Amino acid sequence: MSNYWEIAASRTDGSNTAEEFEAAAYRLVTEQVLYHADKFSRVAYWLIDRYTKDFERALEPLGITVEVNTLLRYVYAKPKHPKSNMATVSQTLIALVLRNVYDESARVGQVNDNGEVLCDLVELEEKYRLTTGRELPSKGEFDSVIKQFKRWGIVKPADEECLDDFGGETDAEPQMYIVIRPAIAEVLGESALLRLGQWAQSKSIKDNTSNETEVVEVQV
Repeated sequence: MSNYWEIAASRTDGSNTAEEFEAAAYRLVTEQVLYHADKFSRVAYWLIDRYTKDFERALEPLGITVEVNTLLRYVYAKPKHPKSNMATVSQTLIALVLRNVYDESARVGQVNDNGEVLCDLVELEEKYRLTTGRELPSKGEFDSVIKQFKRWGIVKPADEECLDDFGGETDAEPQMYIVIRPAIAEVLGESALLRLGQWAQSKSIKDNTSNETEVVEVQV
């Protein structure tokens, strides 16, 4: 156990242990985004929120800055020297369309108390087709993409509790929705919207894309 975290823990008057500090730092680095809304992340969130300077000093040698959004209550590990990551065209397009959906909904206040947006998959399919000139990928491929996005901290599956948060009908089926999370604005940079516009203007994209890759600016 690093003495650094022992010293940090000593300032909590026994409320938190060095192990909790160390675990929170590890989770922030590996998961990139931690939300207070997720019950298993709340201890880590509060530690990082309250002792941000300690975490900043610990992660600075790794080239990582720590950002805390106290309004929407999430913490974000941001690389100082991000590199664009290779992603499939499907991943790129779905991510950009989701970012656009998030921004449009947030502008008109269609968010819950955690800054999340409920995304109807039927409407997403239509918006994807209108924006990209393509059909949404098959369910298997789409589910795989969403699973990756969940690891990036930008979406999560909807459940009954989510629907209640958004004032949904009690008979609505959660599997017809996903939840877009506020850190999508961090993980996908502002230039993502410009990229989306370029895709929308040029709909002459090849259809045989099984092995296509495209650079998407994801800070992971």
